[in-house]
Amino acid sequence: MTAPEILFSDHRFIVINKPAGLPVHATRAGGPNVEDFFPAFTKTKSGPWLAHRLDRDTAGCLVIALKKSALIAAQVLFANGGVSKTYWALVSGTPGESAGEIDLPLAKVTSGKSWKMAPEAGAPAASTSWRLLGSAPKCSWLELHPHTGRTHQIRAHCAAIGHPIIGDPVYGGGKGALSLLARAICLPLEPPVDAIAPVPPHMLQGLQNCGWMVDAEK
Repeated sequence: MTAPEILFSDHRFIVINKPAGLPVHATRAGGPNVEDFFPAFTKTKSGPWLAHRLDRDTAGCLVIALKKSALIAAQVLFANGGVSKTYWALVSGTPGESAGEIDLPLAKVTSGKSWKMAPEAGAPAASTSWRLLGSAPKCSWLELHPHTGRTHQIRAHCAAIGHPIIGDPVYGGGKGALSLLARAICLPLEPPVDAIAPVPPHMLQGLQNCGWMVDAEK
């Protein structure tokens, strides 16, 4: 497997386009992961380090720090909600409104060997804003901005409002590849870290059905 595409690079960070299906860490099942490609990103004796995480099945922008000082600066921003994150998702159905805010605290719920995140009073806060960018007869294209960093936050929040992400087997969106893209990220450092990820092949047709034009990428 070739190394993921680099979307942004300077002496502090790189932002890669993580493919859907590639985990960030090694798993019990084995196979490639993002950390396998670290030697291709830097020749220094220490690092690099993941500045945050993406789910295995989420595609798009993943920030990797090349210096320990950069890692610490990024971690502070992520912890304080100072990172601007934009996601695109294809979801089942069409919301009744053009935009909204989802404020639902999420807790990890375990059943046997499986688990998921579910709304629960008293759990850590989770907030996501969204807007409708387009729709087709059976699906919609949403832009989402998570304001907190809970595990599976966007997936659980979309399901909670009755519009699970297409291809999400855990939260009710059916089979196939997860239609969730970490579209853009911005770390307001000096200088800033900005990156935009291209649309992955498995989301292309669905987005076109919802009104997105390929030429908009050029």
